[in-house]
Amino acid sequence: MTLIQLYDTTLRDGMQGQGMSLSAAEKVRVVRALDRLGVSFIEAGFPSSNPKEAELFRLLAEIELERATICAFGMTRRRGLAAEDDPALVSLVSAPAPVVTLVGKTWTLHLEKVTRVTREENLAMIVDSVNLCRAEGKRVVYDAEHFFDAWRDDRAYALECLRVAVAAGAETVTLCDTNGSSLPAEVAAATASVVGELGERVRIGIHTHNDAECAVANSLAAVEAGARMVQGTVNGYGERTGNANLVSILPALQLKLGFDCVPTDRLRTLTETAHFVDELTNTTPDPDQPYVGRNAFAHKGGMHVAGVQADARTFEHLDPRLVGNSRDVLISELSGKGSVLSRAEGAGIDLDADAAKRAIERIKEREHRGYHYEAADASFELLLRREAGEYRPLFRLESFRVITEKRADGRVETEATIKIWVDGRRYVRTAEGNGPVNALDRALREAIGELHPHLAAVELADYKVRILDSHQGTGAVTRVLLDAADGQRTWGAIGVSENIIEASWEALVDSLEFAFQEGQAPTASSASLPGAAGSVAG
Repeated sequence: MTLIQLYDTTLRDGMQGQGMSLSAAEKVRVVRALDRLGVSFIEAGFPSSNPKEAELFRLLAEIELERATICAFGMTRRRGLAAEDDPALVSLVSAPAPVVTLVGKTWTLHLEKVTRVTREENLAMIVDSVNLCRAEGKRVVYDAEHFFDAWRDDRAYALECLRVAVAAGAETVTLCDTNGSSLPAEVAAATASVVGELGERVRIGIHTHNDAECAVANSLAAVEAGARMVQGTVNGYGERTGNANLVSILPALQLKLGFDCVPTDRLRTLTETAHFVDELTNTTPDPDQPYVGRNAFAHKGGMHVAGVQADARTFEHLDPRLVGNSRDVLISELSGKGSVLSRAEGAGIDLDADAAKRAIERIKEREHRGYHYEAADASFELLLRREAGEYRPLFRLESFRVITEKRADGRVETEATIKIWVDGRRYVRTAEGNGPVNALDRALREAIGELHPHLAAVELADYKVRILDSHQGTGAVTRVLLDAADGQRTWGAIGVSENIIEASWEALVDSLEFAFQEGQAPTASSASLPGAAGSVAG
């Protein structure tokens, strides 16, 4: 298999995206994760650009990586200065990184408008900079900035910029679509021409941006035309609309085109790695992201589910396990019996055909009222348990009351009182909170905490409110989606009501009852209780 080197620039180019920022220690964690994935090169950034970058290079010098090589990034020397007299270039070659990535101008528009140098001087800047790096024992990757714009404008000069970098000792020359303006056919043709001219002497790389939403396609086109290094970022982070997404490029190259990028067992950590970096950057993972998104292998239509159950190839372009993801069967009014039975089997619920049919009718009726089970797996599982006769209520609700008081000084106080029955005993608890849901949550936990201490680990992870039929104004139906987690799993619960507090209560109870059901067997005292809490809203 032909080797394709993956070059990650998340820590430099990716951090130019809006809102992106990581500490030096967090960047080290990203480096370790990418190394575990099997990435060949990791660009750590400008060594002398700021104290954080200097600290990062110091930290990286102290760790041992299994596969990845660290790269320091910088520009060719400034005009009018000898390479050895340029402080930035000297700092670059002094950094504790074995590879130096130099970016240089290629497009004559930039020579005229930005650097204000002649074509000859620009070529000399490239040669002198590569020579200095090589003299200091560094391996060199030369990034030809705006290469494809330059190619369209003056092919001969664009190619000459690459030639002089190769002659000076660069081991890779990277063709950069810096403006993200190129289309796959253009990238393929230009890359093929460069490979034909220089491919026997040097490795050709590709670096694309996503301004025309072609970054991944352009990268793949370049590889098929002969490029053997691909630069990009995790999850496509980057300035403007982002860089080429290595998370999509890697499986496309290895699983679809047959190239060798990372060890097969490492590829199975792709989903975990993508979500880990999202968490570090405080970015919500895109559920629709190809390969690694929550919905990447999610099936909703009954015919699709039936097809996947017969042969996954009917509606899946690859086995999700190859990239560390998993198949999901979404439940809605479009679902068939196969979808429901599949979900029941996955949850360990013994659901027969008649119960599955009842569950489908129940789903259709409730979705007509505003429920939405695709994002509420906990509430759906509770519905299946009820139909299968395996549901055990956590408690029986007698009543709850919420009082919110706004005072003259601007303070808002909320107090909730609940009255519930558990195993024949009545519990009355009152608690304050920073809002109705928080107050109800606290009161409920005080009531059941001693009986079920393991539920203390369940925490609210997210809370979303959506108004349905908004033309009804403040009398509209409200849908509440609540995500809960226990440190190991995350699950969703739903509540629907014209009263937002009632909808919130229903979702809150479902989130706790889902955790309660695990390993519970029905008992006579609890299974016979009327008015189970989870069915408060009908």
